[in-house]
Formats: sequence, C-alpha cells, structure tokens
Amino acid sequence: MKTKINKKTILKFSGILLLILLLSVVILFAVLIGRTYTFKVHTELGQWENATTIYPSLSPEQKKQLLENFKVAVQIPTVSFSESEQNISALQEFNLLLRRVFPKVFSSSLVQHEMVGNYSHLFTVPGSEPDLEPYMLLAHIDVVPADEADGWDAPPFSAQERDGFIYGRGTIDNKQSVMGILQALEYLLERGYTPRRTFYIGLGHDEEIHGAEGAVNIVKLLKSRGVKLLYVLDEGLTVVDGVVDGLTVPAALIGVSEKGQVTVKLSVNTPPGHSSMPPRESTIGILASAVTRLEKNRMPNLFGQGPERATFEHLAHKFSWPYRMVMSNLWLFSSLVSSVLEGQPDTNAFVRTTTAVTMFNSGVKINVMPAYAEAFANFRIHSSQTLEEVLKLIESTISDERVKVEFVDGFDPLPISSYEEDTFGYQIIKKTVYDIFPQVIASPAICIGNTDSRHYTELSPDIYRFAPSWYKPGDSERFHGVNERIAIQNYEEIVVFYFQLMQNSDIRNVPAPRS
Repeated sequence: MKTKINKKTILKFSGILLLILLLSVVILFAVLIGRTYTFKVHTELGQWENATTIYPSLSPEQKKQLLENFKVAVQIPTVSFSESEQNISALQEFNLLLRRVFPKVFSSSLVQHEMVGNYSHLFTVPGSEPDLEPYMLLAHIDVVPADEADGWDAPPFSAQERDGFIYGRGTIDNKQSVMGILQALEYLLERGYTPRRTFYIGLGHDEEIHGAEGAVNIVKLLKSRGVKLLYVLDEGLTVVDGVVDGLTVPAALIGVSEKGQVTVKLSVNTPPGHSSMPPRESTIGILASAVTRLEKNRMPNLFGQGPERATFEHLAHKFSWPYRMVMSNLWLFSSLVSSVLEGQPDTNAFVRTTTAVTMFNSGVKINVMPAYAEAFANFRIHSSQTLEEVLKLIESTISDERVKVEFVDGFDPLPISSYEEDTFGYQIIKKTVYDIFPQVIASPAICIGNTDSRHYTELSPDIYRFAPSWYKPGDSERFHGVNERIAIQNYEEIVVFYFQLMQNSDIRNVPAPRS
C-alpha cells in the first residue's frame, strides 16, 4: 500500500517545522536576555571586621618625600643583562638607598632583616597572634636594559617628571612595588603599628634572569624554617582602563596563575658547498621552512579551558550592550569571543600557547653555502597544556627529520590559585582594591609573563600576581619597552594600597559574601 503525499501535506509539515524553528529562536532569545540581566558571578563583599586602626592620610610633605625616594630608586641602574652579568655596583647602591630612606624598617626591633644571595632582601614582621598563618609580599629590584637611543622621551634612568608622570626603567616593573611596600611599612611603623598576623617581604635582585640566586634562596631559607604561607602576592597584572572594548569601568585583574614556558633549539646540518652551485634546498632554507610552519600553524585556541573564561564572566555585568549579552552567555558565544581575542597579539596570548622565534643564526661567508643553521623559539604555555604536550606539538608541526629539535629549558604552567568567595588571599586583595579604587571591578585572570612567585609554590597554594599600577591604551609597549612610566598620583596610590593591605590582612577570617 502506497501513501500518497500531496502538496497540502508538505505545506502543513513545513509550517509545523517553521513554527518549531520560530519558537526555538524566541526561547533562545528569551534565555539570552534573561541570563544577560541576571548573570553575575561577582558578589558583593560581606560585612568585614574592621582591621584598619591607622588611616592613610599623606601630608604634602610626605607625598613630596615618597616621590623623591622613588625617583632616586629609579635612577639607580640595577640592570640584569644576562644570567652571568648584572650591575653589581648598582645593587650595592640600591641596598644603601633602602637603608637610608626607610630608617624605621631597618632599625625597628619589630622587623627582622636578612640579606639573601648577597643582594636580595628578606624582611620578617612578626605578628602579635602567632597562631594566624603568615602571608608574603614580593617584588624585585632588578630591571631590564634600556637605551636612550631607542627613542625615549626622557633618559631611561633619569626619573624625569613629564606631564604628571615619572619616566624611567623600573617605574612599572617593578620598583613601584619595591618602594611602595617598604614605604607603606615605614609609615605604619612610624605610627606605632604592630600586626596581628606575621608577614614577610621578599625583594629579589635577579627576577629578570629567573631568580636563581634571589627568590630561590629566599624560598630555601623559609622552607628550612618550616614556613607555610596563607597567600603570596607578587607583581603581575594591573588595573586596566579603556583597554577592553565595551567594559564600562576599570578592571583590577588579579593573576591567579601564570603561563609556563619552553625554549627549544632547532638546527640543521648539511654538507657545505660553493654558492655558485647551490643545492635545491639550503641549510637556511630548510630551517626557515620549519620556522615558517611553526609560525603559520599556531598552537590550538584553548579559550575556556583556563582562567581566561572566568575573567570575562566576573566582568560580564560591567559590559555595555551588546558585549554584556555575549559575556553573560559564553556557553553560546565562546567561539566568537575566542576568535576576536586571537586577532591581536596582546589578547591572543590569553587563549593559546604562543610561539616566538627569537634567534636565528647561520652563515660565515657570502659565497659559502652554510653547513649549519640554528634557531631558538620560545613558547609560553597555556594553563590547560603541559610542557610535554607542547614539545610533541612542536615535533609534529615541523615534521622534518632533517631538523633537530632540542629542549633547552622550560616549566609547566603554574597551578591555578583559588579565587572563591571564601579564599582569604584573593578576597583580601579584592577588598583592598575596593578600598583604594571604589570605581574598579576585580576579576581573576591569567598572567602571561613569569614572576618570582613561581618559585613559591611549595610554600603556599594561593599565589596572586597583581600590582595596583594603571594600564591604559598604549601602555603595553612600555613594559620592557620604550618610555616606561608611572603617574605620580598612581605611585601615591600604590603606597596607600600596601598600607591598607597590611592592615586588611590582620583579620582572622573573611566574612561570608552578600549575594
């Protein structure tokens, strides 16, 4: 028996499908709109115990003096040139500066000071309640090289004032934290401060060359004493303002992890020859092709598999339309967001392991075909990958047995620290941000660079990377680049931030949040 399907039946069936499709679109749109207005990962802070007994009110004289102290610090060229070369005389001069401008810190019977690795500093500030687990503040003294001929508006070690800014190498990486932390402690000691909770301050002298003598030895010393830390705060991310499209307020991005990295050496060996009779593929050509494959075939986009998704979800309710709808519904729009992020170098770094070919060497003479060529590539590893996985991807991408791939050095991404509402360290930092910058929203994020804090993982599970420096459009080129600078007002805010953080950390427990 055959069933006859007429035109009327087809139209009826098509109408039902169209109705179902229309209803689905309406329901989807209703879900998107409803979630947009109700989605809010961020919760308000609860009723905090008042630990602030000394309020930060800086007099004009103090503001002038703290600025002068900072400028002198910037003028000392504490440059780390390489693992084997540092400006030792500058490090010695910096040590003398700290002792001169922070007399209370170095003379107080409350503060214990030790030199570590010859030029790093460890300060111990015992609390009145020894049962409270201690915390630690980190910063580093050394800076990367700088040359005025590169186009600086002011000499890089002049600490010159221009339009409300202090110019100089180290103003944002990382002498603002070094001087800000000690200046805050100096002011607290002057006013009779004794903490309830013990804390440590670690100032490394070789962070820019991996911290092997400074941070590593500070950690060894603390481990030998059985020290366990409630949380660690180091440099890393900042307050971003006007950088993220659609975000209506500045955002304090608190780094809850940092990317790993691996460096590999690529090399090719072929028989040498005369340039008048070149082979079909030269040593340089083979290696160049391998490098090109690495650059063209980028590592996979892993948006959503690390802390970067939480960043946007915490900020979602502070975006304008239509960004707010997108950020509130990443279950649907994550592919869209990730494709936008990978379009720019500074945001591409958040969604994948990045590939940077940094050195390429070959050739000895213009008419000689080189027998050997080598290149070095540095990869910054996304939180959801491992060093071993990245090495395998490098091999499979090059896929040429003529190219030798050698591991130089590297490490896995750092563990992701907790940013839950009951996590002491994260909430203390967030509370301090809101105390000093009430117009700002705080959010967890991934730190794409590496810091001394990576050496402290055995001492604490909760390591955060944040300095309250302001980061505005165009500032990304200033980090390790030309015209590094900080606003005078911002440096004053940094001092007050650490002044408040030390007191906020004196509470026993963080309160339950308000929904």
